[in-house]
Amino acid sequence: MKTYSFLAALLAAAGSAPVKAEPVTYGIDASHTKVYWEVRHFGTSTHRGRFDGVDGGIVIDRDKGTGEVQITIPTATVSSGVPALDAVLRNGSFLASESHPQAYFVAKQLRFDGSQLNTVRGEFTLRGVSKPLELSASNFNCRDDAMLKREVCGGDFVAEILRSDYGSTFGLPFVGDKVRLIISVEGIRQP
Repeated sequence: MKTYSFLAALLAAAGSAPVKAEPVTYGIDASHTKVYWEVRHFGTSTHRGRFDGVDGGIVIDRDKGTGEVQITIPTATVSSGVPALDAVLRNGSFLASESHPQAYFVAKQLRFDGSQLNTVRGEFTLRGVSKPLELSASNFNCRDDAMLKREVCGGDFVAEILRSDYGSTFGLPFVGDKVRLIISVEGIRQP
């Protein structure tokens, strides 16, 4: 009887001991992740489009307020809704998809306000040119997904780039230099 009481007390104490949090890895859910873009056209309307097939991973350590993000964007998946424009965007004057089939965002600087992710700082590579880039979270949340039986985190992250910084100057100033990027991402917690 004493042995049973001792084991029960030991298990109860172990269950109440603080659990050390570990970094959590999330795989990007390509079906719920897109990179959207916006650019002014002849100073009047705004052209919009997206990239599909986005891949990558995210690691978050909430206790330390740190993490890493790696996103790969296949440039040939650009879609404006106008196939003829998409062909122009893929050519060497804009995305140069044939010689640079992927754009990348890699970050190791995440800033949190409590448990809320605010900004992600890293490096964006487009057309073989890498520049610092900060993404601001317009929202970020996590939930337990009943179907997947895993945690899913996601949000919308916004930044602006100058396409001329990446060697894309064709059409300036008629096609805007400033490009707004919106990365809508969902990641599924990995076992």
